[in-house]
Amino acid sequence: MTKSFSTGKNINVKAHAEQHLLGIGFGSSVVTERIITILSPNSAPMKRLKDEAKKDKRLVDATHGRKTRSIIVLDSNHVVLSAIHAETISNRYIALTGQQDENLKLQDDTAGFKNENKG
Repeated sequence: MTKSFSTGKNINVKAHAEQHLLGIGFGSSVVTERIITILSPNSAPMKRLKDEAKKDKRLVDATHGRKTRSIIVLDSNHVVLSAIHAETISNRYIALTGQQDENLKLQDDTAGFKNENKG
């Protein structure tokens, strides 16, 4: 993607915004700059999110018939299903961009829960 803008002196400067493609399995990819969040699909709210996106025709199923292991939400409000684990996709994102994006959040349904009955 190339953007042109004027510097005020009749000189056009072209800024090139580099886009990276993140592999989500079976030859499918998404543009990393469009990713809002990567979620684990195991909870009821995630299943409702998937069902609502399907109803509104915003669902992209990239699982190729396999079990959904991650849900990716894009800035266009599209929901992408992948058969690759959310943690794996998150690690690929970090490796591809070279840094962890503040806007990317990995939700693991088991993270943050402690057994308070211990001890």
